[in-house]
Amino acid sequence: MQQETAEKTALKALEWLAADPGLFEVFLGTTGACVADVTARAGDAQFLGAVLDFIMMDDAWVIGCCDAQGIGYEILSQARQSLPGGAVPNWT
Repeated sequence: MQQETAEKTALKALEWLAADPGLFEVFLGTTGACVADVTARAGDAQFLGAVLDFIMMDDAWVIGCCDAQGIGYEILSQARQSLPGGAVPNWT
């Protein structure tokens, strides 16, 4: 996946996350970010990677986010791999 497409996918994931006040509060608490930080960094590829990392911590969140966007469940992982810090390690 191209980085531009990954960023668009992650932005949609952030929109989904922000639309759920309870889950968004968990995200803010987990990351230490505030709403102003989210607004300021929404275009930052590293921050968007962190958004995807957070959502991918729970299968129910992945399913909810992907279903809301009408995308396959594997897309968030593919997008994450295309953003900074998302390379899958090779352990061999």
